[in-house]
Amino acid sequence: MKGNLFVAALCVLLTSFASTSGTAATLEEALSHDGLEKVSVKGIDLAYARPNAKLSNYKRFMIDPVEVAFSKSYTPPSTGSMIQPSSADRERIRAGVASVVREEFVRELQAAGGYPVVAAAGPDVLRVKAGIANLHVAAPDTAAVGRSRTYVVSAGEMTLVAELIDSESGEVQARLVDRSEARSSGPRVSLSSPMENREEAREIAAAWAKVLRNAVDRAHGMEKK
Repeated sequence: MKGNLFVAALCVLLTSFASTSGTAATLEEALSHDGLEKVSVKGIDLAYARPNAKLSNYKRFMIDPVEVAFSKSYTPPSTGSMIQPSSADRERIRAGVASVVREEFVRELQAAGGYPVVAAAGPDVLRVKAGIANLHVAAPDTAAVGRSRTYVVSAGEMTLVAELIDSESGEVQARLVDRSEARSSGPRVSLSSPMENREEAREIAAAWAKVLRNAVDRAHGMEKK
């Protein structure tokens, strides 16, 4: 959790908010507590930005390791049994989702001669701290690929919590929250597997990364027609 405490705390708040009678006012206070103001961002449920913050000031990015918190209601049995996933299973799922989300942000930002992803702070470096709250996967990776089979309507859901931070000053420029659910097969159930769940998570993460890339492109006058 070190270096990502506020994002981790927001993940806990959102997990609690989803499972209790938490109020919208409490959530808004947490998202805007340091002077950020609510703004509208297409494709994002909740967005708060610092007044006069300019993405055009940034040409490079730092992407922190992604924190992942399961939904409080996430207690699925291992595929084909009533045994709950072990701690090792849960850590494997958490690490897999964290890796996929970070990979997609790096890939999208660097695509087509885009923006370098660096490891050190700088005057033109924007730091992205991201976390996943309320993670729920319908077919957990607790068996060998090819042997894990579960029939589900959706592969699950997760909520992005992200902060965009000036890497030198540490000042938060924006804070984003968005809940996304994996593709549903509609009224018919479909075969799901650990590999399919990973691809569903990758698609969700790619959509989030594209929102950030488009916003930065617009700020630099390079909006795609």
